[in-house]
Amino acid sequence: MAGAVSALFLLDIKGRVLLWRDYRGDVTAVQAERFFTKLIEKEGDPESQDPVLYDNGVTYMFIQHNNVFLMTASRQNCNAASILLFLHRVVEVFKHYFEELEEESLRDNFVVVYELLDEIIDFGYPQFTEAKILSEFIKTDAYRMEVTQRPPMAVTNAVSWRSEGVRYKKNEVFLDVVESVNMLVNSNGQIIRSDVCKLGLNDRVLLEAQGRTTKGKAIDLDDIKFHQCVRLARFENDRTISFIPPDGSFDLMTYRLSTQVNPLIWVEAQVERHSRSRIELTVKARSQFKERSTATNVEIQLPLPPDATNPNVRTSMALLLTPRRAMPWSGRLSPFLVEYMLRAESTLPSITAEEAIPEKKAPIRVKFEIPYFTVSGIQVRYLKIIEKSGYQALPWVRYITMAGEYELRLI
Repeated sequence: MAGAVSALFLLDIKGRVLLWRDYRGDVTAVQAERFFTKLIEKEGDPESQDPVLYDNGVTYMFIQHNNVFLMTASRQNCNAASILLFLHRVVEVFKHYFEELEEESLRDNFVVVYELLDEIIDFGYPQFTEAKILSEFIKTDAYRMEVTQRPPMAVTNAVSWRSEGVRYKKNEVFLDVVESVNMLVNSNGQIIRSDVCKLGLNDRVLLEAQGRTTKGKAIDLDDIKFHQCVRLARFENDRTISFIPPDGSFDLMTYRLSTQVNPLIWVEAQVERHSRSRIELTVKARSQFKERSTATNVEIQLPLPPDATNPNVRTSMALLLTPRRAMPWSGRLSPFLVEYMLRAESTLPSITAEEAIPEKKAPIRVKFEIPYFTVSGIQVRYLKIIEKSGYQALPWVRYITMAGEYELRLI
């Protein structure tokens, strides 16, 4: 990092200081007021502002989480990306301790918050943000804090993300390759947005994993990000992902596939108003993925007018009705079968004008999961466990594709 932060402020939604910690003595609490004034001058929603502001020799970097601003002030030239990443890690630490970070949780736990701020940053330089390790020597119970005499070895060890001597009666590794499909299709059937991400891991032992090619075909992945436990030099040399993992669930690697992906589930819907009091909805759904795969937990959310009554439905799939303004159509979809069709007729009790204002049509939202399938075709070629203590560990690799922001606009 090029420079150090001078202070870290936690502010409420109106810019009032909830608490702050001064690390270098070259800024004061006045900086919080100047920061918020500068932010208001930008006008608009504060969430839409750039996360870096400069005023009178002081650089402010901030993020917002719920009703709390986390802001650093510095008179030095800091690495903005590192500081913003650090602030996000601070949020994760507070969420680990208080379940959720918001103004009330900070007020109820300000003693612990100050203790944490002293541990995770020293003289303006971020130090340690592994929440699970911090919780081993900064403990809370009914808003009371205890500090053990000696911090765990992980704090001073080269492997700061894993405690010593972690053992389980049944030692298993679950390597989950989870790809989330984000897609937006316009009313003409054209794909506006299409991308796929990510890979995650859940484990409890030392292991190696390799996977970047399928059957002789290279996969072009963008925006690859690794957990800090990965040995980057090893990956650069032979594309082997070697690491000592944290205990429990974590994201080992995330990536994005930017090449255009065809919709895995295609949905068409037509809305017909037969009068000012009756509306008919016709929906067709079909799968467009590999023959041996099956989509489970399929939910197609169909937009309805806010005053529509429970519809009279004719369909071959299970239907779940809720009082929401969207009508979920739930079930399973197998590939290469006849289209699934739903017809629904609903009444509109409200009286509307003869020349009603054209209503904005909400998109169709689709949720699904496809086990044993990935859009990218990525495969883990082998999963090798190196267990120095000598007791057996069982590896498991699982693949699943699921819907992220998957929307199709109405015809």
